[in-house]
Formats: sequence, structure tokens, C-alpha cells
Amino acid sequence: MPAHEGDPGRRAYDVVIVGGGHNGLVAAAYLARAGRSVLVLERLEHTGGAAVSTRPFTGVDARLSRYSYLVSLLPSKIVRDLGLDFRVQRRTISSYTPVERGGRATGLLVGGGEARTREAFARLTGGEREYEAWQRFYGMTGRLAERVFPTLTEPLPTREELRRRVDDDEAWRALFEEPVGVAVEERFTDDLVRGVVLTDALIGTFADAHDPSLRQNRCLLYHVIGGGTGAWDVPVGGMGALTDALADAARSAGAVLATGHEAVRIDTDGRGAEVTYRTADGEGVAAARHVLVNASPQALAALTGDAPPAPAEGAQLKVNMLLERLPRLRDTSVDPREAFAGTFHIAEGYAQLAIAHAQAAAGELPAAPPSEIYCHSLTDPTILGPDLVERGCQTLTLFGLHTPARLFAPDNDAVREDLLKATLAQLDAHLAEPLADCLATDADGRPCIEAKTPLDLERDLGLPGGNIFHRDLAWPYAQDGVGRWGVETPHANVLLCGAGAVRGGGVSGVPGHNAAMAVLEDLAG
Repeated sequence: MPAHEGDPGRRAYDVVIVGGGHNGLVAAAYLARAGRSVLVLERLEHTGGAAVSTRPFTGVDARLSRYSYLVSLLPSKIVRDLGLDFRVQRRTISSYTPVERGGRATGLLVGGGEARTREAFARLTGGEREYEAWQRFYGMTGRLAERVFPTLTEPLPTREELRRRVDDDEAWRALFEEPVGVAVEERFTDDLVRGVVLTDALIGTFADAHDPSLRQNRCLLYHVIGGGTGAWDVPVGGMGALTDALADAARSAGAVLATGHEAVRIDTDGRGAEVTYRTADGEGVAAARHVLVNASPQALAALTGDAPPAPAEGAQLKVNMLLERLPRLRDTSVDPREAFAGTFHIAEGYAQLAIAHAQAAAGELPAAPPSEIYCHSLTDPTILGPDLVERGCQTLTLFGLHTPARLFAPDNDAVREDLLKATLAQLDAHLAEPLADCLATDADGRPCIEAKTPLDLERDLGLPGGNIFHRDLAWPYAQDGVGRWGVETPHANVLLCGAGAVRGGGVSGVPGHNAAMAVLEDLAG
């Protein structure tokens, strides 16, 4: 770490940013490039927040995207504006979902070209209907994505303005007005196909397909609009490549990145502010005209002394693994290198998802935990050291659904172990060999596998209740009490630039961009 990153070096700045996650770094880079003096205070000894690459296994040269995995919502505008040395790689396969039907191991492979996908649908469902419905549904969401995604880095539209921009009554009804379960059941008949469509509405969101709150609709919306296409790509070099590039951009523009500096209080009169921070050596104070908080709404309230928002709750299991080889599949019609190249769905049939949600809502671990798996090293082998590549090692990252934080409260360690065992058993049911036989071992001879519950994420990263979005995702339009950019707070010169801002969530940089725009407008006006 450069010496200046351990010491702010001055007392007054134009902007102090609390939190050095990717959104805080985006804001810092924009503001510093605009000639503003910027201080970033980061509690941890490194920047990046949840968007980091680490080597979690002792003595193993595998640099994994430990918490955040894929990139979709990051606008290319931000990459261009900040001159980032960062790129993503498109996955060759969208998804593979194994299933047993009629006593036969089979599955649905989506990707590899239209003809091949059409054939896969016909083989699974016995006809053309489901594939044609799939094409119509994702054609509709694709058109919606082209119209909605560009608005994320503009001032918030009203609901009616966004509806006019979408200009598609069918899409508006399906995503903005009725529970997404209605759209899924209207369009698809096959249980497995229905489940694959629904999963994007449940990533990090504990909800049923027919939840009247429509939180599942908002989750689906953010998963289908990314980049104006809905594609989810692999960050080359791991997620840390993005936050390293952002830190370099902010630093080279003149921002001061102070790691090991924990903000503990914000005092503001609406025109000026002071941020008190704590280090290993004591406390300090930095003055600023504007303060941006790249943390959760709960953390913001604690810093300003305001009433905290309703508690947030995460609902996912995250598992990182390194394998000596990819496991063989019971479905011999598909190569494991293709099956694991996209999103590998486990126990995510439509009925299975409903049962798992109902069991978790009743306070029980799902008997058949649903999850999905990503193998980043198939798309980007640079995250592995040369020796691992030569040996044929591969990474696997598993994201489990419908496991709300409340289930882990009695005994986090014991429940984590039980859930991991049950989750891997669901995967093993579709493998021709146990996954455990494929796991690599670290320098101490231990299997290369780690699992994180919502309570672990709350402890490690400060995510409220382990919620990866900080709170329920918001509609991308203005509602009562929301300001021009969706980052405003009750304090005129304190802005929220984390995932809990309107249009936050995911690795997007959008709240950081929008908070920076709000500051620059205020300074100009």
C-alpha cells in the first residue's frame, strides 16, 4: 500500500466518501477527474468491498471472485468515462439444467447457437412450443432492456415517463404490475423451463413467484436489463480486476484512498460536514462540503444518528471451490465443459422452488436446496496459476437460494454444515461421481471448499442481514421521497452511493456514478 493511503494527510476535502467498495471508487474517480479533492475512508485494509478477488485456499494459486461473481449491470459508459483497463468475457453457454425424466438422466442446455438450443428444448419437452415461448419472452425482455438500461445513469424518470419509454403494455404488465409467476405460468408449461425462467427473479431475493410485494419482479428486472441485453459476463482477471482498475483511476486522478480508516460519525448542517474516523492509532476528523456513504442504509443511519430503516435479510448460500477436474455427468449427452460453462441449475424446477420457499418460510432448511453453479475458469483461465491450468483444475462457485438469515440464527456453524451437505447432495444426484472426489486440496491437505451464509457476509462485509443488495431492490423510477438521482438522504449534503440507493444492487457502479453527478450538479448550481 502506498504510504499516503494510510494517512488522509489533510483535514478538509470537497468530498469525503465512506466506504471503498466499487461504487465508492466509481464516485471518487468521477469527482477527482472533475478536479474535486476527494478522500475515501475504508474500514478494511483493502478497497473493493464485496467485488474482490482473493486466494481463499492456503498455498493455492487460485484467485477467486469470492463474493460477487459476474458482471451485467456495469454500464460501458462508466468504463469509457473513467478509462478503465477492464474487460469482460462472454460465456459460450447460457445455462444447463439437469433433470431425470422417465428414469433417464437428461437436461436442458441453453446456448451454443439457436439450432442447438431449439433441439435441446424439443428433446426435453417433446415439441417446439416451449422454445418458441422462450424466444418470445426473452425477445420481450430484450426490447425492454434496450429502453430501460440507459436510464440507469440518467436522472430518475417518473413511473409514467419510464412506461412511455418502455412502450410495451405486455412487458409493462408482466414485469411491473403482476407477480412474475403469472407471466411464467401464462407462457410456459414445462416445470423445468418455468423454473429456469424464475430463478433470475430469486437471486438474493427471498420471495415466492406470486409474492404480492413484487420484490421478485424487481429482482428479475435487474437481471434481464444488464448492458441492454441481459447478458451476464465473466470479469477477466476476476472481480478484483474491476475494483483494482477503479482504485487506480481514482488514485491517478488525485483521490486519497485511506484504508484501515473506519468512519464512526457524520455531523452535518446541510452545507458542511465532518466525518469522524477511527484507525489503529486513534481518531481523526475530515471536513467536507459533501459526504457520500458507500455502505448500507442501516450504516448510514448509524453514522448520522437517524432512525434506522427496517431490518434487511439476505437469503443465499455462497460456496467457493477448486476442483482437480470437472465431475462427469449422468447425462452423457453433454460435455461437462459445456454444462458448467454457463449457469448450472440444481433443484430449480418451478415446483421445487415453490416447495423450498415454503419450507424456508416455515423456519426449516429446504429439503432439496436450490442452487446454481458457475465455473469461471472455463471462460477465464487467467485466474488460475500455470500449474493449476496444466493440471486441468477448475473453479466452481455455487449460489444457493431460499436460505434466509433467520435459519442460521440458532447455530450458524452447524446450520451451514447441514445446508452445505444437503446442497452438494442435490448436485451429486446429477453426477456420475461424487463432487468430493474431484475437490483439490490446499497446502495443509484440506479440501478446497468454503461456504458463506448470510450471517457470515454480515460479519465479513457489513452487509445488513447478509443481504447482497443491502435491502429490497427498488423500481428504477422516482417515487415519493426519492430525489432527482435516487441517492439523496434527509441531509442535503449527505448522499447514499451504495447498493441500497435507488437503482443499486449488483456490481454496477450506477449509484456511485449517480451520486457523483448529484454532487457535481450541486457544486455547479
